[in-house]
This record gives sequence, structure tokens and C-alpha cells, in this order.
Amino acid sequence: MISERTSGTRRPGYPVAAGVFAIGMAGTTLPTPLYGLYREQLGFSELVVTVVFAVYALGVITVLLLAGNFSDQVGRRPVLFCALGLSAASALCFIFEGGLPMLLLGRVLSGFAAGLFSGAATASVLELAKPGQETRAGFAATAANMGGLGCGPLLSGLLAQYAPWPLTLPFLVHLLLVAGAAVATWRLPETVVHPHRPHTLRPQGLRLPPEVHGVFTPSAVAAFAGFSLLGLFTAVAPSFVGQTLGVHNLAVAGLIVFTVFLGSTAGQSLTERIGVRRALPGGCLVLVVGLLLVATSLAVTSLPVLVIGAVCGGVGQGLAFRAGLTAVGRAAPPEHRGGTISAFFLVAYLGISLPVVGVGALTLVLGLRGAGLTFSACVIALTVTVGLYVLRHPPTAAD
Repeated sequence: MISERTSGTRRPGYPVAAGVFAIGMAGTTLPTPLYGLYREQLGFSELVVTVVFAVYALGVITVLLLAGNFSDQVGRRPVLFCALGLSAASALCFIFEGGLPMLLLGRVLSGFAAGLFSGAATASVLELAKPGQETRAGFAATAANMGGLGCGPLLSGLLAQYAPWPLTLPFLVHLLLVAGAAVATWRLPETVVHPHRPHTLRPQGLRLPPEVHGVFTPSAVAAFAGFSLLGLFTAVAPSFVGQTLGVHNLAVAGLIVFTVFLGSTAGQSLTERIGVRRALPGGCLVLVVGLLLVATSLAVTSLPVLVIGAVCGGVGQGLAFRAGLTAVGRAAPPEHRGGTISAFFLVAYLGISLPVVGVGALTLVLGLRGAGLTFSACVIALTVTVGLYVLRHPPTAAD
């Protein structure tokens, strides 16, 4: 429920909360174009790069399991402050990086922050919307999430390529942005009516109610496939661009990763117009086309084809992700909605971590190009299967 304190007309509204959300999520992808520099400096393999990335998802999953509904009890603002503090601590780990342990710690802290932002910031954006603004606020929340994730590598790529201190300046800039976000959060109204401190922090139950059994599996598996593509681009795409395509400009690497999330934001904006019933299988189809283009770019070493594949795959991911989340959220009864959506995000973040580590392991045997082609083939097969299933059994419960 929304507190009476949100009624003041001079207090910031949902766009400010969305801006805080975007800044927080941008910090989680700042290291993406920099992994090649860390690899050269510290001398580790592509597999270690993917493990460093995957511990981020482990942090997100841990928070979703332990504290996904924490902001419902203590309030949105305290959790947002905690998330911003973790984001700042992660940046400091990268600034004072002295080896692989600090990189791993920085990524875990970043994952904790993202897990807290996912629930508290999304809820804050939605609850600060005035009557009639619900649809715009819903899109603002998803756009802040994916847009922030995309802006992180774009910012760090530009700074690392064209400014001094490539492994330090991006995180210093992010610390300044976090400070500004903290000031904005201080001015945000609290939307929880009676916040209180819980006696104990217990893991959430992620049991699925019977009402969502027919909708959850295809929706969650589609999210798994889409997040696998996002994981591939945010973990190893810069290495693909540099080692396979011969492009060593860090700004270009960051821009390519940005295009995936830009496509995802565009796809999510189209979901309401297309409708959940058609957007879920349609998103799977567009995702398959994007994956085919990505595989083609690796086979023929073409940067333009990779960019087109990134945009197309991002659009498909965005369509399928928002459609699946909408279907699951509408099918779940209100008393189980939070746990059901947490379970949905849990499956999605497994998709952003496990396949990427597999790609890193395959690079030791097949090289980057072979690993990328194998990954694309596996995710294409999974996505086609899900798309065909949803086409035959559309999520009617959500409509």
C-alpha cells in the first residue's frame, strides 16, 4: 500500500525513482568493456572472466532468495539506501583492485545491490505513479532496469578509451552518480504505510501456486533463454569483438553491449501493443533470428551483422521477458505474487550465469568463435522449443 506521505505534490515522483534505479543498475555492468584489460593485467583466462561475471548473478540470486520482499517490511527508501551503499562499495573494490579476489568481491557486492534494486526500486517506481500513470510507470521501471544495464558499458567504454585512468575513472564517475542518487532517494516519499524492522531475516518460500503452473514454465524458460543472450554480451562480447572480429576500441565494445539492452527496452515497449498472448511466442521467434545473426557474425567475422543481431536479439528478449513476467504476475493470486515473481527472476538470472560459464569453459577447447557458435546453437534450440510450445499453449490465464 502507498503511504499518505506520497500525496505531497512537491515531492519527487516516479521518474526520479526510475533515475535512481537506472544509476544503480548501470554500476552492475560498468566492468563489461574492461575485462580484457583486467585479463591482460592479471593474466587469467576467458573462463575466469566468465566466472567473475557469474558471481554477480550468484549475488543477485542470493538476495532474491533471502531478502526479495524485505522492502515490503522495512520500507523502500532504507533498502534503496542499502543498495546504493553496496553499489558504492563495489566501485571501491574496483578502484583499489589488487588482484582477482577484489574483482570477485566487487562483483558479488554488485550482485547484492542489483538484487535489492530489482524489488525495491521497481516497487517504488510503480507506487509513486499517480492515477492514470500506471502504464507509463511500468514502462519506466523496465526501461530503467534494462536502460541502466546498457548505459553502464557504454559509459565505461567511452571513458576507458578516450580518458585517462581506464580502470579507475569509470568507477569514480559512478561514485559521483551514486552520491546524486542518494540525495534523490532522500527526497523520495516512502510508499510503505507502516515500515518496521523484522525480527529475523528468513529465506522466502518460492513455492508456485497451482494457478501459475501452466504459465510459469514456458515463461520462465523463455526468460532463461533471453537472459542467456544478455549474459553472453555482458560477459564475453568484448572478447569476441577484440579477438574474433579484430576491433580493439573499448568504446565500440561498450556500444555493442548497449545496443542489446536498447533493443530489449524497445521490445518491452511493444509488448502492451502486441499483447501477452502474441508477444511471448513472437519474442521467442525474434530472439531466434537475433541468435542466428550473432552466430553468422562469428562465422563470417562481420561486425555489422553482430550489431544487427544484438539489436534483434535484444528486441526478442524484451518482448518475451515482459510478456512472460506479465503472464506470470497476472496468473498468480495476490497473496503469492511476490514469491512467484521472485521465482521467475531466479530462473532468469540462472540464465545469465550458468550458460556463460559454459561458454567460458568451451573457449579452452573450441576457442571464442567455436564456443560462441555452440552457445548460439544450444540457445536457438531451447528458444524454438519454448516458442512452439507457447504457440500451441498460449498463456490464456494471463489474458
